[in-house]
Amino acid sequence: MMLNWAGVFRLGLVNYAIGSITVLMVSTLNRVMVVELGLPALVPGLLVGLYYILQLTRPGWGHRSDLGGRRTPLILTGVALLSVGGVLAALAVGLHGEMPVASLLLSVVAYAMIGAGAGAAGTSLLALVAAATPFERRAGAATVVWLMLLLGGTSSAVIVGTLIDPFSPARLVQIVLLVATMAMALAVVAVAGIERRLPLTPPETHQPLREGLTEIWAEPPARRLALFVALSITTYFLQDLILEPYAGLVFGFTPGETTRMQGVQSGGVLVGMATTGVVATGLRMGKLHHWVVAGCVGSAAALVAIGLAGPLQAGRLLPFVAMLGICNGVFAMAMVAAMMRLASAGREGREGTRLGIWGAAQAVASGFGGLLGAVAVDLLRLVLPVQLAFTPVFMVEALLFLFSALLAGSAIAEADKPRLQMTAAKGETT
Repeated sequence: MMLNWAGVFRLGLVNYAIGSITVLMVSTLNRVMVVELGLPALVPGLLVGLYYILQLTRPGWGHRSDLGGRRTPLILTGVALLSVGGVLAALAVGLHGEMPVASLLLSVVAYAMIGAGAGAAGTSLLALVAAATPFERRAGAATVVWLMLLLGGTSSAVIVGTLIDPFSPARLVQIVLLVATMAMALAVVAVAGIERRLPLTPPETHQPLREGLTEIWAEPPARRLALFVALSITTYFLQDLILEPYAGLVFGFTPGETTRMQGVQSGGVLVGMATTGVVATGLRMGKLHHWVVAGCVGSAAALVAIGLAGPLQAGRLLPFVAMLGICNGVFAMAMVAAMMRLASAGREGREGTRLGIWGAAQAVASGFGGLLGAVAVDLLRLVLPVQLAFTPVFMVEALLFLFSALLAGSAIAEADKPRLQMTAAKGETT
């Protein structure tokens, strides 16, 4: 018995739980540290960078879940780490006024737990979905669980944005504790007993991880896509840690308003991803690399508008943020669909290794992009008025999106071929 669509949606609730916690760490707490606590944007940038660095453990978590056969324990362990880490991160914010050093150390521990937890739970979840879903349904299943991650982040941002005003550290801790408890309960319900009904057995043999990575990196399509992912995701995350401080410092948004703005952006991403998932991968309208190009160009246009809104005192930010979210979603979903198709383009039986390489490239780029944007804003604020300091970063990000659009053809076009050819003959040994 394999997973049906109801089972896929049920497991997607784990991703919903993961998204509901992680969005608070990279949005609400980021803004509170910079605006309410007056810390340099570099501080939350380094903490979120730590979170992304620990995503490099994803291949190890996936390998461990393969060896163990049962993935439920790792999923629940990961969500538990993520939930406790989220609560500790909120407590660290409350401690900053009286014990700044202890607050910083607790934040480091908390974000490390969040990174390890997201890696363990997310990777084991995807491995379970892939192992228990028929091959022809895997791309659709990946779309579902990815959208559930975005839906969790969006709904959490909207709810927290509504509850957090008037802001206080105690109120922040109470809200994060509530979200973490609900996330843990949701994950338990999602995976309870599901593996007992599935024919899952550990593989008989395992290729060493280093050997597999070397082998896949030698494949031109896999290597080109990894490089494209690294550049485009770095670009995607340049604004990740500066958009909410920009809204607070330049437009005077309150913590609740900036959190709701994050919800608008995440909602836009959800709409863009859902539209692309249905039209491009479901109805098969248009080529994937054309969708990627459209998402990159649209994101560049939105970033130009956001960057000019402050200096020109346009007064309207949310429509441009919504546009950025939608175009980001189009780009991201088309790229995920390309990954799923290209996972089988090359030597047989190496789909997980390819996805691991691309996931590692995405993790490094996500952390580096957010950190780079935060450092750039801190340096520019030393020489420019606050209403001008953010604009150059948004403009550079727009240019990088246009450059990514130019590279999409060589990196993504392979996924548009109607029948991907295997580069190694059947039965060839490694």
